[in-house]
Amino acid sequence: MSEKLNYSNFLDLSQSISKEIFKNCKFPWEAIPLIKDFVINLGKSLPKDSFEEIKENVWISKNNVKIYTSAHIDGPTIIDDNAEIRHCAFIRGNVIIGKNCVVGNSTELKNVILFNNVQVPHFNYVGDSILGYKSHLGPGAITSNVKSDRSLITVKCEKNKIETNLKKFGAIIGDYAEIGCNAVLNPGTIIGKNSSVYPTTMVRGVIEENSILKNTGEKVTKI
Repeated sequence: MSEKLNYSNFLDLSQSISKEIFKNCKFPWEAIPLIKDFVINLGKSLPKDSFEEIKENVWISKNNVKIYTSAHIDGPTIIDDNAEIRHCAFIRGNVIIGKNCVVGNSTELKNVILFNNVQVPHFNYVGDSILGYKSHLGPGAITSNVKSDRSLITVKCEKNKIETNLKKFGAIIGDYAEIGCNAVLNPGTIIGKNSSVYPTTMVRGVIEENSILKNTGEKVTKI
């Protein structure tokens, strides 16, 4: 069971500036509490000819990054090449935004790693989460990162529960995953590579790679 949830089964580390954060991790969520210090240390090491520190602990690539004037960015944050930060985006810090990412209108990010080519383009909340290469959140889709009773979060996989020892943990979304409009990913959700979640679905636990989760709760394998 533990091997099934190894980070390498969900994330292509070649598609992120953050790959070194995972070197001592077995499970992908183990990187979540490390993000703040990792971003600060990585930001300080970035080449000054490629990145500009526009304010304390906020490093922006000099290569074709577009940031709308209404966007708000707190550090520590790194924004990589060709990213687009749209109108009223709210980046609260402890964030890495990969190459070619889109952070859209009124989207809020906090303690998050977005791998390259991720799109969170419309009214999304993403907190204490990691989104893999070319994953996409539809309008209004959110990660819920704290349980209502504030207890520690477990990952539910089949009939097993794995303790994360984390009070805040939203979701791990694998490479190429598609999350439909207004879906809610409950704390500790894991979405496998190339999987799809129907709009308005409430998601809990582990969704296998190459799966479709319907809003009836039915899971089917992609053909």
